[in-house]
Amino acid sequence: MKPAAFEYHDPPTIAEACALLTQLGDEAKVLAGGQSLVPLMNMRLATPRHLIDLKNVAGLSDIAMSETSVTIGSMARQRQIELSPAIRRACPILAEATTHIAHFQIRQRGTIGGSIAHADPAAELPLIALLLDARIVVRAADRKRSIPARDFFVSTFVTALDESEVIETVVLPRLSSGEGWAFEEFARRHGDFALAGVAATVTLTGGRYSGARLAMSGVAATPVVLPMAERLLGEEPSRALYRAVAAAATADLTPESDIHATGEDRRDIACHLTEIALAAATERALHSTDRSAG
Repeated sequence: MKPAAFEYHDPPTIAEACALLTQLGDEAKVLAGGQSLVPLMNMRLATPRHLIDLKNVAGLSDIAMSETSVTIGSMARQRQIELSPAIRRACPILAEATTHIAHFQIRQRGTIGGSIAHADPAAELPLIALLLDARIVVRAADRKRSIPARDFFVSTFVTALDESEVIETVVLPRLSSGEGWAFEEFARRHGDFALAGVAATVTLTGGRYSGARLAMSGVAATPVVLPMAERLLGEEPSRALYRAVAAAATADLTPESDIHATGEDRRDIACHLTEIALAAATERALHSTDRSAG
């Protein structure tokens, strides 16, 4: 299959990219790695008349660290994120989740901004952005705004971006030294989109939970944060507690059935993954506390 004819644009700055988007409107698509868009174009499911490639836009592949946050340019390659020692220290759950994306050949070209803008409800990077309440910084020709991840994902493949905006950076908080984390997903084959995914962070104070956050993918039209994680607060870790929280977190989920799995199967998988993720995150928090005490 070959794509329909299009005009290719290669702007060197984000200002020029935004100007092109404003000028060309809905006849243009942004290319940010192309691992989702190009196959759609090859199958003629997307037929933009103009393609605006961001690969040479200055600064969009940069990764910067501060004392409290990690700022990642939208064109940072997924493989770059996966292998970054700085990200593994500051936000290890992001690096771990990235290793689950497709195959390394895809990660060599795919970008963080492209994945978040595509907003596949089973994708790993939107899940992590939501779990950590990342800020999605977007630019248009006449404005710049920061959108919390909780407001960014609207529905399946639908985001709060308008047609004149591009993602400039993704800003995530650094995990604290005593914060435990876990990322779990289940796919039928390595490299496939997951049937369900779960990400969790927890903190412990005096052997009891003082903070917890839980998010899931593949079970709704967007990734979702589940408030049931608050049931951990003040409790001591135990397998019984993990099971109870996992059951409560998934009880009201109504995933749709498709050719890959029934909705009931997805819910059961999400429940099992939640129990595993809470145990793994707690184990990391406990080990971190032990190291700090030593």
